[in-house]
Amino acid sequence: MAFGYHGKILHVHLTSSSFEVEEPPQGFYRKYLGGSAMGTYYALKFTPPQTDPFGPDNTLTLAAGVVTGAPFPGQSRITATAKSPLTGAIGDSQSGGFFPAEFKFTGFDALVIHGKAPKPVYLWIHSEGFELMPAEHLMGRDTLAVETILKEELNDPKIQILQAGIAGENGVRFAALISMANRANGRTGMGAVMGAKNLKAVVVRGKNKPNIHDNQRLKELSRWGIKNLPESDVYAMGVYGTAEVIAYQNHQGGLPAHNWDSGVFSGWKALDGRTMSDTILKRRDTCYACPVRCKRVVEIEGGSYPADPAYGGPEYETLCTLGTYCDVDDLEAVAHANQLCNSYGLDTISCGATIAWAMDAFEKGLLSQEDTGGVDLRFGNAEAMVKVIELIARRESIGNLLAEGSVRAADKIGKGSQDLTVAVKKLEVPAHMPQVKPSLGVIYAVNPFGADHQSSEHDPSFAGYPERMAQIGLVDGDKIRGLDDKAVEFALRSQHLYSAMDSVCVCQFVYGPAWQLYDTNQLTEAIMAVTGWDFDVEELLLAGERRLNLLQVFNAREGFTRADDRLPKKFFKALRGGTSDGLYLEEEQLEVAKSAYYQKAGWDPNTAHPTRAKLVALGLEWAADYLQAI
Repeated sequence: MAFGYHGKILHVHLTSSSFEVEEPPQGFYRKYLGGSAMGTYYALKFTPPQTDPFGPDNTLTLAAGVVTGAPFPGQSRITATAKSPLTGAIGDSQSGGFFPAEFKFTGFDALVIHGKAPKPVYLWIHSEGFELMPAEHLMGRDTLAVETILKEELNDPKIQILQAGIAGENGVRFAALISMANRANGRTGMGAVMGAKNLKAVVVRGKNKPNIHDNQRLKELSRWGIKNLPESDVYAMGVYGTAEVIAYQNHQGGLPAHNWDSGVFSGWKALDGRTMSDTILKRRDTCYACPVRCKRVVEIEGGSYPADPAYGGPEYETLCTLGTYCDVDDLEAVAHANQLCNSYGLDTISCGATIAWAMDAFEKGLLSQEDTGGVDLRFGNAEAMVKVIELIARRESIGNLLAEGSVRAADKIGKGSQDLTVAVKKLEVPAHMPQVKPSLGVIYAVNPFGADHQSSEHDPSFAGYPERMAQIGLVDGDKIRGLDDKAVEFALRSQHLYSAMDSVCVCQFVYGPAWQLYDTNQLTEAIMAVTGWDFDVEELLLAGERRLNLLQVFNAREGFTRADDRLPKKFFKALRGGTSDGLYLEEEQLEVAKSAYYQKAGWDPNTAHPTRAKLVALGLEWAADYLQAI
C-alpha cells in the first residue's frame, strides 16, 4: 500500500480534450518527492527545447508532495512548473491555502497539462472523475467573481479553484495563478502560461484523503507544534504577519527603497506589521491544518483605497515592492494595490518592482509623461502606482510596456534605463538585500529561475541557530563575513534543503534549518510518519540537490550559461542612508564566490552546467544523456 501519495498522475490534453492517468512506481515518488522536482521532470520530458512559453507545447505541471493533505501543519502547498514567459528559463512557483490539500483529496498527486484548448475551458476534478467545462462566461472577470460563479454553478461552496486571472488572459509575463482570490503561485509567470492554454481554471473537490502510515506519530508532531508555537521565533509572524520584519530590516539597512538606491525608508512605520494589526487588520487566516495563521485579512471601507477582506492582505514582499520600492508610505494604498494584483492575477513582486523601475526612469527623464499616457509616474505617487497596476493587467497605455517586465521594457526604451532594472534572468528581485546579506548575492545569481529569497537560508541564521545548522551539516557557528568559503557552503547547503522543501511541498515558515517552528529532523520525522519510508536528513538534502540539478539541466538546454548568472548593476553601487550607507557588493568577490559555488555543486565553472558525473551520482543518468544529446 502507498502511504501519503495515491500513485496517480492526471494528464490532460487540452487540444484533443482527452485524458490519461499515469501510475508511476514508488521509486519515482521517493526520488522526486513531488512538487518542483516532479514538475521539472515533466517539463524536461514533454516540453521541447526552445519552445515558445506562450505556445501549446509548453507543458504546465501542478504537483503536490508526498505529504500534502496529511493532517499536520505546513503541508498544504503546491508547485506550478513550466517554461517561464518572463525569463525563458524554467519557471517555478509555490502557493498554499486550501487548494493544495483539496487537490490531493481528488485522488491525484499531480496534474500535467498539455496543449491548448480551442476555446476557453476550466478543468473540473472531483472524486468521481474529471471533465473539461466551457469557460467563455468566466473570461474577463476578476478572480473573486470567478470564485463566486463557479461555486454557484457547481452547487458546492467548498470547491477550491486555482485560476489564471485577467492578467493571465492578456499575457502579462508576470501573471500569477490565484486561489481563494488571495493565495498566489506568484513568481515566473505561471498565470500567463495557463492563460495561453485557454485554461481559465482548475477546480477541485475530493474525498480521497491519502493513507497515513503512522497516524499516532503524526498527531504527536502536530500537538508539539501547537504547544511550542507561542515560544517559537515564528510566533510573531503569526500575530503580525510577514510584515513584522519591516522594522528589523529597516534597522539593519536592508529594506529596499527608491528602487534599491537605499536600504532604509523613512516611512517604514506606516507599513509595519504592527501598524497593520492596529489599523486595517480584520482577522488572521490560515492554510489547511496549520496553527500559525500568518495570512493577513484586511478591510478598508470607503475612501480612495477600499479593501475587500476576500482578497486577503499584503505580505512583507508586497508592502516593499508596492510600497518602499516606490517610496509609497500609504498603507491603505498598498493594501488596495495588493487587492488589485489578487483580483487581476499579478505577481506583486514583479509588478511593484517594474513600477519602481518605471518611476526611476520617469524621474531621470527616460520616460516622459507622453510615454506614460499622462500618468505622473514619480516616486511617492500612490495614486499613479495604483493606476498603473490596472493598466498593466489590461495591457493598456504604458501598462502594455510594463506587462513585459522591467528588463524587456528597459531594452525597448533604451537610453541607459537597463542600468535601473533590479532583476536576475529577467525576474525582478524580492525585498531582501545581498548588500547586507552577502550569501543571498550568490543564490540570487545562480538560482535557476532567478532571484528568490526563499531558495536558501539568510546570513544571520548561520550564527544565530547553531544546533539547527548542525542538522544540515553546518557546524562552524561563527558569523558569515562577506562572500568567503563559509558563506558559499552555507548558501549551497541551505539551498539544497529549501529545494527539497519545494519538492516535498511544505511551508518554509513552518519547517527549516533556523527560526522556523519545526526543525529539519522533525521534517524528516513527518515524512516518515506519513510515508513509512526510512528517511533521514541526508536523503532529504539529496532530493533537494537532485531537483536543483534538474532545474539547471532545463536551463542548459535553453542556452543559459554562467554569463546569465549576473546581478543587477545597482548591487555594485553604494547604498545611501542609514546603517547600510556606503555598502555594496564587490563584483570580483562575487565572481570568485560563484566559481566556488559551481565547484561545490559539481557544475562546470565555465558554463554553470551540471557535470555528467554529478548527474549520474544523483541517479539522473537519463538527464545526463539528455543534456549530452542536445
